Amino acid sequence: QVQLVESGGGLVQAGGSLRLSCAASGSIFSINSMGWYRQAPGKERELVATIRNGGSTNYADSVKGRFTISRDNAKNTVFLQMDSLKPEDTAVYYCHARAINFRGYDDYWGQGTQVTVSS
Repeated sequence: QVQLVESGGGLVQAGGSLRLSCAASGSIFSINSMGWYRQAPGKERELVATIRNGGSTNYADSVKGRFTISRDNAKNTVFLQMDSLKPEDTAVYYCHARAINFRGYDDYWGQGTQVTVSS
């Protein structure tokens, strides 16, 4: 089992910045990748950014050049630095971890943190 605890959401004006953090605990040795997803009202959950154990990253086109995902392996924490925020970035942001096991893999989710960008 993996537990994920997010922090860092809030209200910011358009053009501003926020930094989200997600601390993992439990069976962290099994984690293969971590990332962030978001879900806006009335929309499906969508990928924002992921980072693999080797350090490779992947971003949604809508956030490329504005968001940066990183991780601190010593603290089992992943970060999402969000710059040049836009009102359309408003959503609940969820931390995600994929853990590899003998069955294949399991997906774990944080409780979500609200990000609101005002125009």
